[in-house]
Amino acid sequence: MGKRTRSQRKGSSPKFKVSSHRFPAANKLPRVSGKVAEVVDLIHSPVHTTPLMKFKFEDGEIGHMAAPEGMSVGQSIAFGDNVSLKPGNVTTLEQIPEGTPVCNVELRPGDGGKLARSGGNSAILETRMGDKVRVRLPSGRLKELHSKCRATIGVLAGHGRTEKPLMKAGAAHYRAKARGKAYPTVSGVAMNPVDHPHGGGNHQAVHGPSSVSRNAPPGQKVGNIAPRRTGRGRTRVKNEEA
Repeated sequence: MGKRTRSQRKGSSPKFKVSSHRFPAANKLPRVSGKVAEVVDLIHSPVHTTPLMKFKFEDGEIGHMAAPEGMSVGQSIAFGDNVSLKPGNVTTLEQIPEGTPVCNVELRPGDGGKLARSGGNSAILETRMGDKVRVRLPSGRLKELHSKCRATIGVLAGHGRTEKPLMKAGAAHYRAKARGKAYPTVSGVAMNPVDHPHGGGNHQAVHGPSSVSRNAPPGQKVGNIAPRRTGRGRTRVKNEEA
């Protein structure tokens, strides 16, 4: 009997569990309105690609958010509808002019922010359509959101983090370790048949179907899991008769 597959080892071993005690806080918009907070600290978080800003309200409540570019300790940030378009302020999309870069955008009103949260990224407010707002995401995709969804004004800090090369394997090791990822990894097609369902053969290729059922046992659940479709897409060409 061969070894267990990588997916089986990762599911049962604490080695691949993320050490959550090393992370200071979650990046989430607080559910407040009409309040002003002061930035008391800028924190590095290993799990986030942008620094977190720690802010404190007048009543002593403390929260954490991803810091846009230009934030500094002692700066004030406002939450609500009637706020200025200053980086760090949080307001609804209906209050933001078209063409303004925003980050940490909510997918649904009150969810705390789901879109444009990676370091150096931002979304652009394109146009308004009644109670909907069209936003251009960092990938270039256009998405319609409810106008009551909130967002942070500005572009997230941490731009250029991927431009510096890793240079050595140790840097890649610690980057993967901070996020609980397996490093280094070996592809299944490079293994022997006893080690992986994709292993074996005269060439490094998946010999046979690469799609598996959603209910497959852990030893077989590798490859394309319950794909909606497989194969190469075909384009229909209409022959116009002259």
